[in-house]
Amino acid sequence: MTPTNQGSIRLFRVFGITVFLHWSWFAVAAYEFQTRYGIFASHAYSSVLWNVFEYLGLFAIVLLHEFGHSLACRQVGGQADRIVLWPLGGVAYVAPPQRPGAMLWSIAAGPLVNVALFPVFVIAGKLTADNPAVPFDVALLLFNLGSINTMLLIFNMLPVYPLDGGQILRSLLWFAIGPVKSLLVATSIGFIGVAGLAYWAITAESIWLGIMAFFMFVNCRAAWTRARAMSP
Repeated sequence: MTPTNQGSIRLFRVFGITVFLHWSWFAVAAYEFQTRYGIFASHAYSSVLWNVFEYLGLFAIVLLHEFGHSLACRQVGGQADRIVLWPLGGVAYVAPPQRPGAMLWSIAAGPLVNVALFPVFVIAGKLTADNPAVPFDVALLLFNLGSINTMLLIFNMLPVYPLDGGQILRSLLWFAIGPVKSLLVATSIGFIGVAGLAYWAITAESIWLGIMAFFMFVNCRAAWTRARAMSP
């Protein structure tokens, strides 16, 4: 259950990779602009325009993450020519060679982009925090984008399939127990993680966490079914 080209707008093509934006991104963006003032309500932007800048910053962070996957896949001899961005993040359509090392690098390169961005935001935050020459909205925007990048990295590295952390776990297990058993183990752990996320969504009364849990469950179940079908 991932977004496709249908219902998506072609934005641009670079490095032989075409980037699409799903129509639902605009609906969610409009909702976000009207209902929030940055991450922390006690520190609101002075104008909704800064919410637009923050959302575009999130767009850029996710896009760089997906290019990390795509370019790494190309580096190991795989195919990667399409990225689709939607409200739940981005999907890089990659097909690395069926080797654990190639799979591991293709998946790990995405989070490594967020790791590389971390010191950039830390340095920018130190230069702008409490600096009277820097407008408050600029400092808050950089702080929020740094926080978003960190939270995306932490969440995405959870060992829950199909998150990057779950796929990295599967790739590491592949070295020891092969492609099929590693996928069965990773998806079994993924179901536990999905249950935890669903519980969190219910207790926090968060529709977005609920949607995320459902998305992860559908993809985890599809991978588990595929692994069972390949089992001898």
